[in-house]
Amino acid sequence: MRSIWKGSIGFGLVNIPVKLFSGVQNSALDLDMLDERDQAKIKFLRVNENTHKEVPYDKIVKGYFLKDRYVILDKHDFEEAAPEKTKIIELENFVDIKDINPIYYETSYYTEPEKQGKKAYCLLLKALEKSGKAGVARFVLRNTENLCVIHPMENVIVITKIRFEQEIRSLSEIKKVNDVTITKKEMDVGLALIKQYSSKFDLSAFKDDYSNELLKIIKAKAKGKRATVKKMKPQKATSDDLYDQLMKSLGSKKGA
Repeated sequence: MRSIWKGSIGFGLVNIPVKLFSGVQNSALDLDMLDERDQAKIKFLRVNENTHKEVPYDKIVKGYFLKDRYVILDKHDFEEAAPEKTKIIELENFVDIKDINPIYYETSYYTEPEKQGKKAYCLLLKALEKSGKAGVARFVLRNTENLCVIHPMENVIVITKIRFEQEIRSLSEIKKVNDVTITKKEMDVGLALIKQYSSKFDLSAFKDDYSNELLKIIKAKAKGKRATVKKMKPQKATSDDLYDQLMKSLGSKKGA
């Protein structure tokens, strides 16, 4: 892996020099858009919607539509608004990671200590493990200020970007189910069903089946064959009664 950022984790008055590595990768297949007639790649052009002519890159400006017109922004405006460039991931406070709603999570990065920061890195790592806490911090990556949590994972300090509060949409327009009545027996069976399907989380048990099956089809077509993909047929409920469906679900799991 190649590092994408070098800087320090600010832990009080201690600066821990680290490298950042992307902790995730896309499992989707990289497909190109082609012209069906000659399989040439499709190119996208920047076109003026009025003249339908291509616009040179140096003539393109950015604007924000405010009320009834566009306000054009120049390079100076972006520089004024940009966060101060810093190479420090400054720890601001520590929280219980369970208090962070998963909706806030974005992407994760692995950290690796520089030679001169190994002891301080190890101290922060062990302290996070022992306390059960995660650090909340800000850092600048690609000229953008990011909020993140700093947490341990298998002897590595992980930086996970999280969204700011204003990036989360309000639930006010979502219809709630407060007026629905659930009977005790329905709840009991629902809890029993959850218990029956409960297990220790094992990420390796979940595969990107779509990409795997699509790759099989691609390889088969390359050989002039047609791959056969087995489809799971969804089971249809034989009754509209919720309790009856739950009871039948209890006995439907393999190995139950």
